[in-house]
Amino acid sequence: MSGRLPFAPTWGIVVTIRPFNTRPMVRSPSPTFEIDDDGIAWITFDDPERSMNVLTQAVMLRLGETLDEARGAAREGRARALVIRSGKPGSFMAGADIDGIAGVEDPNVAKEQVRRGQSIYNDLAALDIPTIAAIHGVCVGGGVEMSLACDYRVLSDSPKTKMGLPEVQLGILPAWGGTTRLPRLISLQAALDMLLTGRNVDARKARSIGLASEVLPAEIFVDTVRDFVVAVLEDPSKGEARKPKITTRLLEGTAPGRALVLRMARKNVLAKTGGHYPAPLRILDVLSATLSKSVEEGLSAEADAAAELLVSPVCKNLVHVFHMREAARKGNGLPAGADADAQSVDMVGVLGAGVMGGGIGQLAASRGIRVYMKDIQHEAVTGGLRHARELVDKALARRRLSKLEAAQQMELISGGLDYHGFSAADIVVEAIVEKMTVKKSVLAETEEHVSESCIIATNTSSLSVDEMATAMKRPERFCGMHFFNPVHRMPLVEVVRGRRSSDVAVTTVYQLALTLGKVPVVTADGPGFLVNRILGPYLNEAGFLLADGYSVEAIDGVAKDFGMPMGPLRLVDEVGIDVSGHAGEALHQALGDRLEPSPVLLELGRTDRLGKKGGLGFYRYEKGKEQGVDEGVYTHLPSVAERKDRDELSDDDHSVIRRRLLLAMINEATRILDDRIVASAQDVDLAMIMGTGFPPFRGGLLRFADTLHPRGILARLEEMHQELGIRFEPAPALVRMAESDQTFYEAYPGSMETAST
Repeated sequence: MSGRLPFAPTWGIVVTIRPFNTRPMVRSPSPTFEIDDDGIAWITFDDPERSMNVLTQAVMLRLGETLDEARGAAREGRARALVIRSGKPGSFMAGADIDGIAGVEDPNVAKEQVRRGQSIYNDLAALDIPTIAAIHGVCVGGGVEMSLACDYRVLSDSPKTKMGLPEVQLGILPAWGGTTRLPRLISLQAALDMLLTGRNVDARKARSIGLASEVLPAEIFVDTVRDFVVAVLEDPSKGEARKPKITTRLLEGTAPGRALVLRMARKNVLAKTGGHYPAPLRILDVLSATLSKSVEEGLSAEADAAAELLVSPVCKNLVHVFHMREAARKGNGLPAGADADAQSVDMVGVLGAGVMGGGIGQLAASRGIRVYMKDIQHEAVTGGLRHARELVDKALARRRLSKLEAAQQMELISGGLDYHGFSAADIVVEAIVEKMTVKKSVLAETEEHVSESCIIATNTSSLSVDEMATAMKRPERFCGMHFFNPVHRMPLVEVVRGRRSSDVAVTTVYQLALTLGKVPVVTADGPGFLVNRILGPYLNEAGFLLADGYSVEAIDGVAKDFGMPMGPLRLVDEVGIDVSGHAGEALHQALGDRLEPSPVLLELGRTDRLGKKGGLGFYRYEKGKEQGVDEGVYTHLPSVAERKDRDELSDDDHSVIRRRLLLAMINEATRILDDRIVASAQDVDLAMIMGTGFPPFRGGLLRFADTLHPRGILARLEEMHQELGIRFEPAPALVRMAESDQTFYEAYPGSMETAST
């Protein structure tokens, strides 16, 4: 699968809303309150039991107590200003255990919880002395909302200092004042960028948009914060944040201008999400209704919207995805009870300097890892280095890197034709042509030129890891590391464990994937591994649907309406018609007649159409951009005698297309679990979301299947088996699940830990 996931969650540290109930609890030691000799009061968050500060129920109640102390000290003249800070070296405020979201089912309870949190922050906003949030390190969610209730926000210039409101990524909105206060502080357009995407801003950006009053040196942060407080006490105007540009103020200074901004934002949200994610739309609803009203009216609207969103299925599913992602991040890739330490990786060798190899090299260099790319031709090495340079230049153009950082990345990458560059490699990733004989020869040769501790991994997408291992003297240090294209965008890495792969090899590759910012899922060796094996029947069925008289637009449109980032035929173009054909034939040979390729796809494979890379496939492309379906494709498909366009589809047609595409995937996923390619339903779901863009708002392929229940799926498959043949023969495991009345998550439970921030 290729391309960017729509509304792709970054899944950073997220603050969420925990219940404030009346049951007895242990008093939190954090935050503390003190007043220094200069009359500056300090509220310091520093939970001794956590590496990062989180807003638990006990911490929020303790914050309320410290604000009472600050109010009394101000009234008595003992406190002239209040500073809120963190005692943690690298973070200001992360978030709370998000189980609070999953556990809320009653919107009235949810609203009450939100209003209690708002009340505490309102107490902070109402203090009669200057209030300053001193932010060094990560500050997200409720931490940002706390800072918005302060008069001033000063940030350190550390690269670790980030501010963000990622609640939208969990299907909710910032409801402790974030939705209301942020657009009243900075420009509406800048606020929407944070609210609707969950995107973080660094200190420099925060200063430029007016979120930060000042940016101070991290090395002497505490001293300069004190100086800032003293300056503000002498002249409050010295702490004023930058105002938006005059053109922005002119646009947003009128009701029609604000309405235009909100209308355009809604259009963009609908274009990106198809309306499947209610949270960004509810944010826009709140702002449209309350921007010209009081803060209290805005907070009331926030609470109403949050109560609705917190109990929604989309929120529950996004929380589920967050838990899966966190479990992967905290894992080591080994079976329960296994224990092995991952080797450190300071240098990566890359075999093959094509687009994939260049992408892997650039990604490793972006994490500070030295890279040596080897190929058999100077032109190939030059091309790999050029591709890496292009990726760095794009990041530079988007201001994700400074010129110095870009130069430092490229200095870490070198290449050549011989093996000497691999002598210090901790891991070598093979990314050469997908031919077994060539791979076995090159891997055996590589093994002679690396250290005994060096791990070797193959980036194959379809060939057997176990078969490759037969060419190696030390197969225990060999496994798969399957990246998805394009490397710099797609989150998933399949870590393929062969029969002789050691725990050390697997956990080292798993940890490297995490270091590279990827989401690793461990699979056993098998045809297509996990993702491509599930996609095989899905893409194949799209070909059968074409033969049954549905147009390209109709088939792809139904898939996109369901939430897929692109339709199956558009995906064939993206992967490459030739590559898809080879992969389909490989699955057919390995899995038998139920994967017999669609005649329509075979017909197209015999033409000179290659898909996106060739400019023509099911769609037309100009300079890599899709220009719509190429009607000429039907002239190459004599078996497609008639076709029903998208606007001619009945409800039954929609149902037929959706059912055949989805049940093809669900049935194959069941076989994969039965074959023990992966251990759990959550492995399937995480891989499908991160590797194909399966809609996160549905929670995953098998979580969605559980809403249909295996009994219902089995009944449908039996009907389709009778009508359409062997490709819809129900998987034996599905029959067992239906008979035992089990869902996928009951029959194949994972080891997903309760994720907390």
